[in-house]
Amino acid sequence: MTLFTENDLLNNSYKSIQKSYHFSENQAAKNILEQAYKNYDKNKIYDIFLSHSFLDARKILGLKNYIEGLGYSVYVDWIEDKQLDRSKVSKETAGILRERMQSCKSLFFAISENSDHSLWMPWELGYFDGIKQKVAILPVLKSSYDDSYNGQEYLGLYPYVAKGTIINSTQEEIWIHSSQKQYVRFRNWLQQN
Repeated sequence: MTLFTENDLLNNSYKSIQKSYHFSENQAAKNILEQAYKNYDKNKIYDIFLSHSFLDARKILGLKNYIEGLGYSVYVDWIEDKQLDRSKVSKETAGILRERMQSCKSLFFAISENSDHSLWMPWELGYFDGIKQKVAILPVLKSSYDDSYNGQEYLGLYPYVAKGTIINSTQEEIWIHSSQKQYVRFRNWLQQN
């Protein structure tokens, strides 16, 4: 198993953009996001609320595509709710995010070098932990050689996310680690109390 790397996520993002071959890269990305917005259903239940820094938008698009390719549903605020103003904290935005988190089974906290710049990530983590306790840290690293991660400060309280194949199979899966040697498939973790 390995952790997620920036290059893997950017390559995955580029693949989805490349499918819109005759557009510029930015126009293709915009078209993909607009299509996702049109398909948004406010009554939908998502497997994952993806908490992240907007500065990581391309990486997050790649991560969303990867996870959805495994059969899971992912809520990303700037894709599903483009009208939200993420540049400042407001009661209106907080209210919408509370509603969306109620519609999600878990929260993945995508930690990167840009996470410190997010106004919303710490609040999303605390709120979701308080209502559902299904929070996992998803490290987005420059490089990864294994599946070990030690979160700093309060992030070390939560399990973390890695990717890998199922034993004796080529099927990819998301794994939730309580330690490097203790882990469970994401779908099984969702069903645990």
